[in-house]
Amino acid sequence: MADHSIRGKVALIAGGAKNLGGLIARDLAAQGARAIAIHYHGAASRADAEATVQTIQATGAQAVALQADLTRAGAVERLFADAVAAVGRPDIAINTVGKVLKKPFAEISEAEYDEMSAVNAKSAFFFLKEAGRHVKDHGKIVTLVTSLLGAFTPFYAAYAGTKAPVEHFTRAAAKEFGARGISVTAVGPGPMDTPFFYGQEGDDAVAYHKSAAALSPFSPTGLTHIEDVVPFIRHLVSDGWWITGQTMLINGGYTTK
Repeated sequence: MADHSIRGKVALIAGGAKNLGGLIARDLAAQGARAIAIHYHGAASRADAEATVQTIQATGAQAVALQADLTRAGAVERLFADAVAAVGRPDIAINTVGKVLKKPFAEISEAEYDEMSAVNAKSAFFFLKEAGRHVKDHGKIVTLVTSLLGAFTPFYAAYAGTKAPVEHFTRAAAKEFGARGISVTAVGPGPMDTPFFYGQEGDDAVAYHKSAAALSPFSPTGLTHIEDVVPFIRHLVSDGWWITGQTMLINGGYTTK
């Protein structure tokens, strides 16, 4: 029987410097992961990545920060190669990378669409490809999407639309990688109480999102918190191995599908 515990495992987390990715990294270390490779995009998040590495190392686990622009396939290949060289082949690969754009459909430029597609869809595709090549047998792969995949709403055509393909990528990867015992899932949080959310929303929209979930009255802010999501990630990369090919919306009833 395969060992599905986190203890002693190696993880690679794309976008693992801060916010949800950073908390996932710290949680895996707390659960006994042996080593964690923390990816960050560029100079703006380098200090956060290094701080997360230091926190993980303080638990006794090995950690390394690796920079890469994941909108280029070659960079994704190098990220996995660098992670393997630094900490070993991953048992767990988690992609939290994403970019949001809130804008009327008719005002979205070609350049904006191309950027959204590169960050949200292309990077996810090649992350899954390289995870399939490098993750050990019986490993776990998780990609972050969005609860807007269950919404009927304006202004998020480029964001939700470029996250939507990741659902199919997840199903295809789960079917192909399943022969090696690898689980592949997508997780769609609701609007989260992080800078990623507030940077795109005006006061009226913030007020709406804070009241939109069925369980909003029982949340400190009405929004999804990263602490609400991490236990599900922990489950999917351990005892939840039997869940594969699925998109799970973790949002307090903000949207359903």
